[in-house]
Amino acid sequence: MALQTHDVAARDGLSLNLWERSSDTNDGEAVLFVHGSITCARALFAPPVTGDDSYSWLAAPGERGRTSFALDIRGYGDSDRPAELCEPPEENGPPVRADLAANDAADALGYVRERFDTVHLVGVSWGTNICGRLVERDDPAVASLVQCAPVYRTPYDVEDGLAALGLDPDLDAYYYQDRATVESRQGEDTDALFEAIWRTQIESNQGVDENRYIAQTGALADFADCCADDPPYDAVNIDVPTLVVRGSDDEISWRADATALYDELGTPDAEYLELAGADHYAMHSERRRALYDAVNRFHDRT
Repeated sequence: MALQTHDVAARDGLSLNLWERSSDTNDGEAVLFVHGSITCARALFAPPVTGDDSYSWLAAPGERGRTSFALDIRGYGDSDRPAELCEPPEENGPPVRADLAANDAADALGYVRERFDTVHLVGVSWGTNICGRLVERDDPAVASLVQCAPVYRTPYDVEDGLAALGLDPDLDAYYYQDRATVESRQGEDTDALFEAIWRTQIESNQGVDENRYIAQTGALADFADCCADDPPYDAVNIDVPTLVVRGSDDEISWRADATALYDELGTPDAEYLELAGADHYAMHSERRRALYDAVNRFHDRT
């Protein structure tokens, strides 16, 4: 079915964009997806590749009668930009950290729960920090949590990583993603997939021109905290059924970090899964169907 959009009022008045892909046979369950640090919800979870729906993770829950929702955190996709992203970048520091983003996710979750009794939460990359913070802080009524491609306590050299992006450790409010850089990290992506992702990004509120879009730096600041052993949440306080999943070729989400997250979880109902050959963008890789099926099975069980 076609995607629908909803405007969700954030608690501070900003308008948040929420995508929906409904199921004809819904049995009262929904899945809420939360994206990562750079790519907006539609580009990550349902890139509009002409004639190929296989890249839409939002389509997969419908196979089990669940309705999918994907949130654009403020400053991403078609959600409103916070004021800091409308000013020169050097005038402010990182504007949207995990705790603030968790407010957006909580407001979207409240919107979804007005229609559905059972909601599963899925975070990807930075989205795992957001979802982890939300579950720890608010103890929301969610049936389960999936942490896909997590970054939790990775001992990564942050300054070297920022330097590779051309960024100073004293982060401005945002930076620019250019077409060549984005294309270089897509790995297995086909030309059609890359074009769908790129067009979705630059035609959203993040777009600057045909060759650039903005990315806020709060996610990078959160990753820096993770690398300093101070993540936005403590996994021991996560007590809902949780699946931790990563690709074996993921150079951002490390195996030792993902298994440490799994080991620290406070829930007795936890699973760990590694997809051979998948990278950080497993949902866009040749292993995407395996990812969709594994998460569907986890939701079936929980």
